[in-house]
Amino acid sequence: MGKIHDAIGDRLARFLLDQPVFFVGTAPLAGDGHVNVSPKGMGGTFAVLGEHRVAYLDYTGSGVETIAHLRENGRIVLMFCAFDGPPNIVRLHGAGRVILTDDPEFDELRAHFSKERTLGQRAIIVVDVRRISDSCGFSVPLMDVRGDRDLLDRYHERRDPGYFDDYWLTRNSTSIDDLPGLPTAP
Repeated sequence: MGKIHDAIGDRLARFLLDQPVFFVGTAPLAGDGHVNVSPKGMGGTFAVLGEHRVAYLDYTGSGVETIAHLRENGRIVLMFCAFDGPPNIVRLHGAGRVILTDDPEFDELRAHFSKERTLGQRAIIVVDVRRISDSCGFSVPLMDVRGDRDLLDRYHERRDPGYFDDYWLTRNSTSIDDLPGLPTAP
């Protein structure tokens, strides 16, 4: 059944990279705050950086919960499910941090991802993984992937650069619990 792994080895890294979608969970410190779970996908936007480090590209979207929670407390979990092949669920618990586009680390980290999809990127989320576990996944349904959706890409292509600055300021500066989100336009 379940197992705790010492590190992200080659086999586990391949499993993670092969999944077309994963889920990101974060929460504020306040007990009455909103727990957030976000689905992530799009090929080339997740990377294994080492045996205890992963990262994903974060794009402009409707909310800023993950960024706000990480800025407050750093707690994060990524969950990957096998929707085809042998059943498996992998969870990566760790400490996350937000690397904005104007951060000196951004360009170095950005090289680990697909060269496509630069429009609308607002950050890279880096996770220093402290706990790696898998479980059976027996109840996860079998599903076929038809491909990535291109809606976000097309949406971002229709926007001029000033749009993103305004969006980050007006819609991504605070979370739904009024925690600080983006400090300024990235």
